Amino acid sequence: MASKASKYNLFGGVGLGAAFLMANSSIGPGFLTQTTVFTQQLLSSFGFVILVSFILDIGAQVNTWRILTVSELRAQDLANKLLPGLGYFIAALVVMGGFSFNIGNLAGCSLGVNVLTGFSFQTGAIISGAAALLLFWIREIGSMLDNFTKVLGTLKILLTLIIAISSHPPLMQALHHTFVPEVISSRAIITIVGGTVGGYITFSGAHRLLDANIKGKEHIAEVNKSAVSGIVISGVMRFILFFAILGTLTHGAVLDKENPLASVFRFAAGEFGFRVFGIVLWSAAISSVIGASYTSVSFLKTFHPVLAKYERLCISVFIIITTILFVIIGKPKQLMLLAGLVNGLILPFALGVLLVASAKPRLMNGYKHPVWMQAAGWVVVLVMGWMGYLTIADWLRN
Repeated sequence: MASKASKYNLFGGVGLGAAFLMANSSIGPGFLTQTTVFTQQLLSSFGFVILVSFILDIGAQVNTWRILTVSELRAQDLANKLLPGLGYFIAALVVMGGFSFNIGNLAGCSLGVNVLTGFSFQTGAIISGAAALLLFWIREIGSMLDNFTKVLGTLKILLTLIIAISSHPPLMQALHHTFVPEVISSRAIITIVGGTVGGYITFSGAHRLLDANIKGKEHIAEVNKSAVSGIVISGVMRFILFFAILGTLTHGAVLDKENPLASVFRFAAGEFGFRVFGIVLWSAAISSVIGASYTSVSFLKTFHPVLAKYERLCISVFIIITTILFVIIGKPKQLMLLAGLVNGLILPFALGVLLVASAKPRLMNGYKHPVWMQAAGWVVVLVMGWMGYLTIADWLRN
């Protein structure tokens, strides 16, 4: 059993780093865009979407992190042991989702650089891609991830809090409609959950813990704490951003259709707010580039020793390709909304596979997954699967 000192060091170091890696991966430009778009549509009732997504996120993350760390296997390897070939399929889904997310992340980087310097979107994306490459090559990957994500995660929350306070949101109305909404949107819920724990994000923190050799039943309590902390961090940021947007809309702001969040920051705090928007957006985007690239490659590196040996090079290729694709494709807003939806559809399938694996003693090193956690996980699978079906049916009708 781990000592109190080791528990503290785990959570204060790698454990908290894993929480921030997961949170920062979710608090990307897609997160910012999705929150802005749906707050415009639902106003104070969007608080209910955040609340539901928070509950679903916990069910997804705690199950995923515990199953993977206790089995001592990454998601693709556990799936392959459950059914040969299944892990390759999940890896393909997650990597494709990571690609779609990362193109959106580079789009956010380019817009942030444009706000701060006036450079073109293409130049901003290239500069940001180069910065991400530099971060992966200047020091050991694990240490960089832990420290970089903590600093940027804290910076984003504090700067956005300043804007939220400046916008004077109707807090009591928002709180009331968080629990008693006037309107409910299944599409908003699946997109928000997909943007918070969908696709690669679900596995980012757990894979970081496995890379740090933090695994086995003796670390269950710390793993749970780290997983919940990641959800709390992203939930706090979501609510703060929601309050900022709601406050500006309540006071009559008309948001720019092409860049609605910039309008929020500018309305709340003038030119200073606009520059803060640039910093927040770039910080959110570059940290998500780091998270998406690291986690996507973590789904591939166990398939062949060469991939593990040249992990940095694989990550670099991933970043370079997604940067080139953004420069060619463009359309950041549409890409970021699509990424959240696509990754939300991946979540119920991947989580369902892990839950089935958790019931197999041969895969879990003698550990018996609690029935209540199994039930909570299957609720997430069913809810997200049903909402995904409704969303697809709605798209087909329109």
